[in-house]
Amino acid sequence: MNLFEHFRKEEHPFIEQALDWLAFVEERHETKLTDFLDPRQVYILQTLLARFDEVKLTPFGGFNGAERCRVLLHQHYYEPKEDESGLAAFQLTASSQASFQKLTHRDILGALMAAGLKRDKFGDIHIHPDQAQIVVAEEIADYLRLQFTQANRVSVLLESIEFSQLIPVVNEWKTMNITVSSSRVDVVAGEVFRLSRSKILSPIRGGSLRVNWMVVDSPSFIVQEGDIVSLRGFGRFKIQKNEGNTRKGNTRLEIGALL
Repeated sequence: MNLFEHFRKEEHPFIEQALDWLAFVEERHETKLTDFLDPRQVYILQTLLARFDEVKLTPFGGFNGAERCRVLLHQHYYEPKEDESGLAAFQLTASSQASFQKLTHRDILGALMAAGLKRDKFGDIHIHPDQAQIVVAEEIADYLRLQFTQANRVSVLLESIEFSQLIPVVNEWKTMNITVSSSRVDVVAGEVFRLSRSKILSPIRGGSLRVNWMVVDSPSFIVQEGDIVSLRGFGRFKIQKNEGNTRKGNTRLEIGALL
């Protein structure tokens, strides 16, 4: 069976790249540190490892449970050290509590992108009542200190911190059950976010919806059990279980939502 048949077409370019990484590590007996990967990409790497007996992976995200991680690919006998993580951590504050409270996750993400950084150069962004914490690639840390001084017109201060100072945000997924006429992403997302068909189509076609961290701009895209769907400005949900069809042919889904 063709390896690519197990994955969606949109994932094939990453799979090809990942296979090159794994072959390099196995053949050269060297290590390979990736940029930040999302959980779906890490899962794909873990799946591909079955073809490479001599290679293991070690993820680094700054703390246990990090969503976005850099991955060190290495020989199975090699024990990675913490200083090989290629990470740096920062604490972000504003001149006042009132100024900081104006900032959202989107503001900070947008400011990082506006500073010229690609998304694969920084990891999780955690917003707390009086500060934010960011994990970034070590090689861009100095650049970030110089360039990241403002977010949504709020002056901010970056301070280097130890990984032990990172405070993870614990997400609580709310379980809900829905019945939909189709597993198309516009139908399922519209039901979860309580948006009419006319209101869900525009953000999807505008690139605001992601499935497993990939932009999906086709309303007819079929979602499956295990998929994580996010819509900018509305939250995210995961399809925890497909509970089968009703007598009328509709589909029952168990959803975990962060709204």
